[in-house]
Amino acid sequence: MNKKIYLSLLAFLLGFSLTLNSQTTSKEVIKRKQTKEIKMETAIFAAGCFWGVEADFQKLKGVVTTEVGYTGGHTKDPSYQQVCTDTTGHAESIRITYDPAVISYDDLLKVFWENHNPTTPDRQGPDVGSQYRSAIFYTTPEQQKAAQASREKLDKSHKYSKPIVTEITKAGEFYRAEEYHQQYYQKKGGGSCK
Repeated sequence: MNKKIYLSLLAFLLGFSLTLNSQTTSKEVIKRKQTKEIKMETAIFAAGCFWGVEADFQKLKGVVTTEVGYTGGHTKDPSYQQVCTDTTGHAESIRITYDPAVISYDDLLKVFWENHNPTTPDRQGPDVGSQYRSAIFYTTPEQQKAAQASREKLDKSHKYSKPIVTEITKAGEFYRAEEYHQQYYQKKGGGSCK
């Protein structure tokens, strides 16, 4: 009889253990599905004064973060004062982290084209100098193709009487601008450099 009780108890415990393991495994699978890793992407644009450009992109659903800075030049870790001398080669730029499941790179390009004049070399409104040039700094070959295609489409639309001068260049080092430039319009009020 002791042997029967022992075997019954062993069978019960083994079955209970297997049930616990299958429940744990199922819970882990559900948890992994619920916390599906979301891959964010980065876009970098230059379209004149970075305060206004940042304000244009911050309000978009799917844009996770924005930061303004300098890129496209030769001076390492430049200051705003250095960039304003028009000798660093850098453009005032915005780096955007976005969720491609919510907003596409093509959508970002559309906003980029709609919010500045891409036909004025080294100038946007009253701001003059190469730091205010129109540029797309791509981070992937897919972004390069999308940027080139969007520029060609806009050029063929004849929306502008002058040719589009926006440069499309592989992204290099991005130097974050001084803190007082970050989210400038949220801190100080205002809405555009235009």
